[in-house]
Amino acid sequence: MGVSQSMRAVRITGHGGPEVLELTEVAVPAPRAGEVLVQVSAVALNNTDLWTREGAYGRPEDPKALSGWRGPIDFPRIQGADVAGRVVSVGTGVEADLVGRRVVVDPAIYDSEGPNAHPVGLMGSERDGGYAEYVTAPVERVHDVTESPLTDDQLATLPTAYGTALGMIERGRLQKGETALVSGASGGVGIALVQIARARGARVLAISSGPKIDAVREAGAHEVIDRSGDVAEHIRTAAPEGIDVVLDVVAGELVGEGLPLLREGGRWVIAGALGGYGVTFDVRRLYLHNAQVIGSAMHTPTHFDLLMDLARRAEVQPVIAATFPLDQAAQAQEELSRREHVGKIVMRPGGRVADGSTPGV
Repeated sequence: MGVSQSMRAVRITGHGGPEVLELTEVAVPAPRAGEVLVQVSAVALNNTDLWTREGAYGRPEDPKALSGWRGPIDFPRIQGADVAGRVVSVGTGVEADLVGRRVVVDPAIYDSEGPNAHPVGLMGSERDGGYAEYVTAPVERVHDVTESPLTDDQLATLPTAYGTALGMIERGRLQKGETALVSGASGGVGIALVQIARARGARVLAISSGPKIDAVREAGAHEVIDRSGDVAEHIRTAAPEGIDVVLDVVAGELVGEGLPLLREGGRWVIAGALGGYGVTFDVRRLYLHNAQVIGSAMHTPTHFDLLMDLARRAEVQPVIAATFPLDQAAQAQEELSRREHVGKIVMRPGGRVADGSTPGV
């Protein structure tokens, strides 16, 4: 396959608002030994894009420090963790028959080579990502999904949102017949949690805002609780015997209010802090009831393999909220930050948007 010498890319030149997003022309990266070059068909947006751009993650020794996902960023940085595309060339040591295959890239940078390795870096933060026409990736992080019936847009939504969701569900040991509570259910991770938990045979309760309740129910939630009301009381009514597993991307006050609603041995899995980083709760609710609070950062290689199997069989159906061309990256991130959508926002670096649609619609 012929590959251009240069490409369009959107990168951040420092921490800040949408104004630090820069559309530029750069050289196409060359795959090194053990890497492949992927032509990006679609790249999905995530809250990590906003928080990395803003430097909102902090550092263990200084929570207020400007930081990327896991530390300082080398600027300029091409954003974008979630890539679907096609392999167009390979580096030394990589089988040439991968060229032309449709793939999804696992964006995690792991701390070891094992199947249960922990992610310690992220494409688009600790290395250049997919807000570009091409991106390189280690061959072991590239998954062949050529036969999947999902569209490229749908495939691009999977790595961070569905990977995070599956990691939460696996770490929370959610079983068939248990009751799961999903917070922030209308977002990308929330919809993924609802779909995967429902597919696993759990009874799924979800928390969402009024205008999005129907969409969350359509995604598979058995019951949706309006977050504008008395959430704890509504959960008690919907699950009088308690919740087995809470799958939480909100945190904040919800943790303190919700821990007493867990059943004996219940698990509270946290993978986000949309409701605030500071959490206060009565520790007796943990040790007297054998409850667990579990942190969950994305997925392991094993989790991602399971996710790709779901993608090949189309056992998840990602919801696309809007599609933008690459030169509207700032508008796409602003749309994401408003949190008025249901599902995922996707960009197409080739400039093409979803069939029949208008950018941003």
